[in-house]
Amino acid sequence: MKLAPGCYECLRRLIYQAAELATNDVSLKQRAINEAMKILDDEFSCSQLSIVIATKIHKIIREVTHNPDPYRAMKEREMTLTKELHPVIKSRYKDELRGCLQLAAAANAIDFFREPSSIKDDIREPVSFAVDDSEQFEAKLKDAGKVLYLADNAGELYFDLPLVKWMKQFAQVIYAVKPSPVQDDLTLEDVKRSGLEGEFGKVISTGIASPGIVFSLASARFKREFESADLIFAKGMGHYEALSELSLEGRFFYCLKAKCQPVADSLGVSINSYVAMLQ
Repeated sequence: MKLAPGCYECLRRLIYQAAELATNDVSLKQRAINEAMKILDDEFSCSQLSIVIATKIHKIIREVTHNPDPYRAMKEREMTLTKELHPVIKSRYKDELRGCLQLAAAANAIDFFREPSSIKDDIREPVSFAVDDSEQFEAKLKDAGKVLYLADNAGELYFDLPLVKWMKQFAQVIYAVKPSPVQDDLTLEDVKRSGLEGEFGKVISTGIASPGIVFSLASARFKREFESADLIFAKGMGHYEALSELSLEGRFFYCLKAKCQPVADSLGVSINSYVAMLQ
């Protein structure tokens, strides 16, 4: 999915948010904003992907401010919130594929532009899919040998785990996270700190600290796992933005909440709709 005109303002907000979180030093903050805005203005194009620009924005802000993880406190709040909510929310969904998908999707309401209280309210709301290809996905899953599960926000891992366990009845599931911090995305270190690494089983990194996957920068190991997987389970908008640019192979399954208008338009759904889509 290429950039839409409205993506510029979102990326600009990202710059100011990341710089604000990264440092209290006013001069460093302004320098980080200036350099990131130059990247945005130089590279914003309807032929570009937002995740490519966002990756460069986060990299320059980390470098200028000397802060390797500006979103650490936000991630910790989100993980605490979802850890507390998970037992309550899980009981509302059936222990079957669609129920596990709804549970996993509920946590994709996490949005670093929104307050925790509103995120908490959204996660509590019942999930209904505007696009529901869960039956087709289940049929493919039962014939699959390997599923590559692309994780999204750090707080989602508690809601992802029941789905990962359910899918492991039929196939090997590899849980892919970021190698190092970017936004509030889940990293290898976050998984280890959660104490759930053993329950997920095989956990690998994408090799690149980027929202979604920038394939040109991903590790050779990740690329091998991606190519050899029978199904790619892609969580969140960033992964949709990346994978939707590839040829449709019938093995990409998107599970997300469409939190912005360009993504909603691309999916053909209303904004804030949940999607479980096979392509």
